[in-house]
Amino acid sequence: MKLGVYLFTTVLTLVLSGCMSQTKPNTSHINVKGDTEVSRALLSQHQSWQGTPYRLGGETQDGVDCSAFTMLTYRQQFGIHLPRTTKGQAYYGESIHPSSLQAGDLVLFQTNGTKQRHVGIYVEDGVFLHASTSIGVTLSRLDNPYWSKHYWKAVRPSEMARLHNQL
Repeated sequence: MKLGVYLFTTVLTLVLSGCMSQTKPNTSHINVKGDTEVSRALLSQHQSWQGTPYRLGGETQDGVDCSAFTMLTYRQQFGIHLPRTTKGQAYYGESIHPSSLQAGDLVLFQTNGTKQRHVGIYVEDGVFLHASTSIGVTLSRLDNPYWSKHYWKAVRPSEMARLHNQL
């Protein structure tokens, strides 16, 4: 009887482990060069934080939420201080058209009507950096069906516009 329970538990564990690994989004196909100083700084931040798990209210590499990650990235890479919340970041700068996106612009999404928001940082070539609730800090594509469906707006903080003008 104990052997049967052990075998059942082992098989169930293996099956569930396989399901989890198959459903995890694959971002390995995302390849960006780092054409500008800003995009290279963002890719460096990605290297340092990649895989850090999402944690609502988190602000460390033990766990971070999306707005904390953008706030920390701006501070660490560019010396720019953003508001802490996604709502604050959504109105911190000039709204820009998606065709005008530059590295460092904030990209915002409404994932549950107008109640739930998500923020990331545009890198280049349709790719943005963010703290995903499902896989942690990662790169994603704006043309991904999920993100394109929930795209809300893009914002360029004035300090980032000045930084682009200096480079």
